Amino acid sequence: MALKVEFDREEDGRWIADIPEIPGVTVYGKTREEALRRAVTLALDVLARRIELGELPPKAEIVRLGE
Repeated sequence: MALKVEFDREEDGRWIADIPEIPGVTVYGKTREEALRRAVTLALDVLARRIELGELPPKAEIVRLGE
């Protein structure tokens, strides 16, 4: 699964990182790199929670080997 990260910069210098494919994954950081790290961390948390709840991540497919 490949996810696109979109960046923007606020007038106060903060960076915004957004992953449009996962609603709610929008974060701020003091630097672009910090915003990216925070976005990836949040995206992984959201996807892990969805899997725990029995939901598939967007555009994901589970392949069961050996059945």
